[in-house]
Amino acid sequence: CKQEMLQKKNAVLVDGVILNGPIMDSKAGEKFVEEACKIIMEEVVQKVDDVTEKVCEWQAPEKLKQILDLEMRDTGECHQKILQLCRDVIKYSVKTNHPRFFNQLYAGMDYYSLVARFITEALNPSVYTYEVSPVFLLVEEAVIKKMIEFIGWEEGDGIFNPGGSVSNMYAMNLARYKFCPEIKEKGLSGLPRLVLFASEECHYSMKKAASFLGIGTGNVYFIKTDERGKMIPEELEKQVQRARKEGSAPFLVCATAGTTVLGAFDPLDKIADICEKHGLWLHVDASWGGSALISRKHRKLLHGIHRADSVAWNPHKMLLAGIQCCALLVKDNSGLLKKCYSAEAAYLFQQDKFYDVSYDTGDKSIQCSRRPDAFKFWLMWKALGTMGLEERVNRALALARYLVEEIKKREGFQLLLEPEYANVCFWYIPPSLRKMEEGPEFWQKLHQVAPIIKERMMKKGSMMLGYQPHRGKVNFFRQVVISPQVSREDMDFLLDEIQLLAKDL
Repeated sequence: CKQEMLQKKNAVLVDGVILNGPIMDSKAGEKFVEEACKIIMEEVVQKVDDVTEKVCEWQAPEKLKQILDLEMRDTGECHQKILQLCRDVIKYSVKTNHPRFFNQLYAGMDYYSLVARFITEALNPSVYTYEVSPVFLLVEEAVIKKMIEFIGWEEGDGIFNPGGSVSNMYAMNLARYKFCPEIKEKGLSGLPRLVLFASEECHYSMKKAASFLGIGTGNVYFIKTDERGKMIPEELEKQVQRARKEGSAPFLVCATAGTTVLGAFDPLDKIADICEKHGLWLHVDASWGGSALISRKHRKLLHGIHRADSVAWNPHKMLLAGIQCCALLVKDNSGLLKKCYSAEAAYLFQQDKFYDVSYDTGDKSIQCSRRPDAFKFWLMWKALGTMGLEERVNRALALARYLVEEIKKREGFQLLLEPEYANVCFWYIPPSLRKMEEGPEFWQKLHQVAPIIKERMMKKGSMMLGYQPHRGKVNFFRQVVISPQVSREDMDFLLDEIQLLAKDL
């Protein structure tokens, strides 16, 4: 082939490389994409609501390594082998769109969001300048504006980024910059000891952000919570005063709207009062609970969120926008995000372009290359409307309420607490422990029950449900309702299956 190309008219050879014509076989590539898409349709999309399928085809790590043949070789392999590999990847992956996947704070499949992801993956855009990403920059602007309306701000700013953890880090750094703008150039030297406050139930990303930003995990003051997992405002006031007496410089309070385990919502109004009193930035991590803002019935859970300075909100959770789809929203509309994060790269953000350079929003981000994550949410929102999104939230919480009532009826099941969101936390007490006194031995034995049931359900592939210990309580199940594919029958199955899997315990 190389000899034939050299014999062609105008053939160019440089350093032993023929430069004429493309080296990709377009027809073969198109055929491969077509066949791979067919596999995705057959093995993923068309099985999204099929409860007879396994949630997971469990294999131990060493066995799975052998099945997948993970080694990369000097020469490529034929398309048929690659297509089979695609089938294997799907077969042995966890089906997070399965109606009985309850393991995380995301689940299910939205068809419009999926198509949006197909489009963006095919176009492969990067969202930093209008010239390379005109549509997606405008889409992000429109989505952020609408999300700001639901928070209750008259104006604001925002940026989509990879995950709620990154949103929290953005917010922490932004609050620090607002507190002492000179840090951007001078760094940490000469600064007072900065202190921030978050509840005992906050997401672990707050500690990670404090570590990453050089604030230090020891300077995160964790505020006590009540029996439901909500931050106690009086304890926050005490800790702020303590920090000031120590000579530290408090600058940020992080409240949580929808904690990871219990689904608790901090009292935002009372926390905002304290922040205003002491001049502290209020950030609300609503990564999980923010979607309740869409529901007229349940938005009261976030009463007072309009008083926040920044909000993290992940539409990829309750609203099914697809991982990842996470926004940091900021009340300040004076360009604070850009002032904090801009590096003014002359090769990218030229000020003498032929269009309005205010649309080159990439300098508000800590990233350079950035995915058009807002497009998934926008296309889905366009298709379903606000009322369709609201229905998802209302249905999920109604199903959670149904499950709670069923748990109360069944022998052996015990709630930790009445949930206020979609997190349903409960123990299953097997027959052998039901007449046992609730002493140290009882709790020690009960602690071992959930892991055994989890192993059995995973190997059987019937469902996937998370468990954890929490604040002195032994292992319990945390069931989370999200997906619109979930039905009342799935709630019944979940309880029946736990009883079946634990009948000999």
